[in-house]
Amino acid sequence: MKTIKKVFFVSAIASLGLVACKQDKPKEEKAPGIALENMDKTVKPTDDFFRHVNGTWIDKTEIPDDQTSWGGFNQLRKKTDADVLTILNKAIEERNFPKVKDAKGNEIDSDQEKAVNYYQTIMDTVARNAQGKAPVMPYLAKVDEIKTKKDVETYLTNMAPYGGGGFYGFGVYNDLKNSSQYAGYMGGGSLGLSRDYYVDAKVKDKLEKYQEFVAKMLQEFGDDATTAKKNAATIVALETSLATPMMSKEESRDIRKLYNPMTVAELQKLSPAIDWQAHLDGVGVKDLDKVIVTDLGYFKALSDVFAKTSVADIKLLLRWNTINSALGSLSTDLETANWEFYSKEMRGAKKQRARDERALGSLNGAVGEALGKLYVEKMFPPEAKEKAKEMIDNVMLGFEARIAQLPWMSEVTKEKALEKLHKLTVKIAYPDVWKDYSELQVKGLKEGGSYFENAINVTKWNYNKEMAKLGKEVDRTEWGMSPQTVNAYFNPVNNEIVFPAAILQPPFYDYKADEAVNYGGIGAVIGHEISHSFDDSGARFDGDGNLKNWWTEEDAVKFKEIGGKLIKQYSDIIAIDSMHLNGEYTLGENIGDLGGVQAAYEGLQIFLQKNGRPADIDGYTPEQRFFLSWGTIWRTKMRDEALKNLIMTNTHSPGMYRAYMPLKNVDAFYKAFNVKEGDKMYLKPEERVKIW
Repeated sequence: MKTIKKVFFVSAIASLGLVACKQDKPKEEKAPGIALENMDKTVKPTDDFFRHVNGTWIDKTEIPDDQTSWGGFNQLRKKTDADVLTILNKAIEERNFPKVKDAKGNEIDSDQEKAVNYYQTIMDTVARNAQGKAPVMPYLAKVDEIKTKKDVETYLTNMAPYGGGGFYGFGVYNDLKNSSQYAGYMGGGSLGLSRDYYVDAKVKDKLEKYQEFVAKMLQEFGDDATTAKKNAATIVALETSLATPMMSKEESRDIRKLYNPMTVAELQKLSPAIDWQAHLDGVGVKDLDKVIVTDLGYFKALSDVFAKTSVADIKLLLRWNTINSALGSLSTDLETANWEFYSKEMRGAKKQRARDERALGSLNGAVGEALGKLYVEKMFPPEAKEKAKEMIDNVMLGFEARIAQLPWMSEVTKEKALEKLHKLTVKIAYPDVWKDYSELQVKGLKEGGSYFENAINVTKWNYNKEMAKLGKEVDRTEWGMSPQTVNAYFNPVNNEIVFPAAILQPPFYDYKADEAVNYGGIGAVIGHEISHSFDDSGARFDGDGNLKNWWTEEDAVKFKEIGGKLIKQYSDIIAIDSMHLNGEYTLGENIGDLGGVQAAYEGLQIFLQKNGRPADIDGYTPEQRFFLSWGTIWRTKMRDEALKNLIMTNTHSPGMYRAYMPLKNVDAFYKAFNVKEGDKMYLKPEERVKIW
C-alpha cells in the first residue's frame, strides 16, 4: 500500500546538541549557516540561482564511487549512519540491554538486543557464504512441487506470510473512506522492474539488460546457459503481460482509482480464473463484507493471463520471484550480483557501499524502532521536541495566513481548508508509544541465527501484525519511519505530518544558526509536508483522513487549472538527452515544494515580527538568507543513469530543479533579489503559479 502514503525524501545529519541551550551553559557562538565558499558569485542569483548558491561546490565535488548521487543530503545521511553505527557497535561491545519478560514471565531478548542480533547476522559473511543458496532452497522446492493451476493458487496463499509469491496479495490498511477503521485490500504483485521499463520503448535497452540479469541468476541456480536464456525470455514476457494492464504511475496518483470496494463475489466475477474465496479463507480472512481492489484493469487482465499461461511458465516466474527476493540476504557473491544490476546498471553506481552501511540500511528497514530506542537515548534529548514544535507552529500559522489570502478560492472552501489544517496532527522526533517486538524472534549468532532466516521472521511478524488489525480501530500512534531515518512524510489517512529525529539536525535545523537559515531549511521541509495535505492527491482527503470531497465544484476546477500550469513548467524542462521531467507525476511534490517555501517564508516573517529583525549577515538580509538556505539544501550532483532512473520512477523532481523552480513563482524571492524582466529567473506575474 505504499502508493497511499506521501513520503518526502530528504537527508539530515549530526547531533542537534540542544543540551548546550540550557541556562547553566555558556552562550553558544552563532554558526554561519550559509557556506559562502560553496557559492559562485560570478553567476547572478537572478539568472541561475542553483549555480549561484552551489556553483563552487559543484565544480570541486566528485560523486563518491559508492553513490549514484551526491549532495548535502547524502553527506548528512552518511554521517547519520556513522553516528548510528557508533551507537550500535558500542551496544554490541557492552551488551548491556534492558531485562524484559514476556506475558508469562519468561525472560526474552529486549528490542535493542534483537536489533543487535539482526545486524550481526547480516555482517557475518563467513556464515552466509558457507550457507550459500541453502536457505532459499526449501522455498524453491515448494515451487517445484506445483503441478496444476490449483496448486499455483495454493502456493500463493501459503506464501502470503513470507512476502507473497507474486501476481496478487491481500493487505490491511486504513479504509480510505472510513479512515478510523482498518480494511482489507487486494493488490497486484510486484515485478522485477517498475512498470515503465516494460512498456516504454525509450528504455528498451534496460529491459534487455534485465533479461540478461535474469538469465545470469538462473544459471547460478542450476540452469544451463541455453535453458537460462530461454527461461529468462519467458519470464520477462510474462512480466510484461502483467505490467501492461497496470495503472500508469500517473494514473495511480489519483487515489480515487485505487479505492474499488466490492464483495468477494464481485471480485470473482471481475477476475474469474482465481478462486478468491479460497485465497481469503487460506490467509485467515473470514466473513469479509468487502475487499478493496486497487487496480481494476490489472485484476481483469490478470484473470486472462492466468488462464492462458501454462503452469510451467507460471512456475518459472514464481521461481524467479523467489530467487530475486532472496539475493540480497544470501551469500556475498549473490548480493554483489544483485547490486551490479539494480545499482550499477540501473543507476550508475561504481562501487558498493561499505558493508556495515548496507547492513544498517537493512536493519532500519526490518526493526527500525528497536534500533531507534538506542539512537534516541544517545542523540536526541527530550527538550528538542519542544524547540522543533515552536517552528512548526509558526509555519502552520504561515500556511493559515496564505489560505486566508488565496484570491482564487471561495470562502466556503477556505473554511473547509482551515478546518483540515487545524486538525493536522504533528509527530516529532520519536513515537510516544514504541512498537512491540516481543513476538518477533530474531536469533543471534550464538543461537545459530542467519540473515535469511531473521529476514523471513521479520516478514512473517509484520504480516501477522497487519492481518490482526483487520476490522479493528486504527492505531494512530504508530509511526511509518524510525527516528534515525533522515526523512519526513505526510500520511493522508491520518492527516498527519511526521518528522523523525534525524531530520531535526543541521543543515535543516541548527540552533546556532540564524532563524532565516533554519526556516529556509527545516521550516520549508515542514511547510512541504503541510502542503502535501493540500496537494492534488492529499486535498482529496478531509480533516479526519477520509477520502471525501470538501471542495466546491468551481474551486476544484480552478485548482486543477492552476496545477496544470505547474505541470507544464516542469514538463517543459529537458533534463538529460531528450528526457523531459514528468510534471504530471511529480505534481504533488512540486506543489509541496512551492507551498512549503511560501509557508516557511510566512513563518519566518511571523518569527521576525515577534522577536525583532536582526542585522544583515555576510551582507545578506534575512529574506535572502532564507532563500539561500533553500537552495543550499538541494545541492545535488547525479550520475546520468541515476538521473534517468529518478525521472522514470520517482515522484520527486531532481534536486537541482527543486532548488530554483519553486522560487520562480514566489513574489518574495523577486523582491529579495530584485529579479527583473530580462533575468533568466524571471516569470511574468501572470505566469507565476500561486496555489497555496
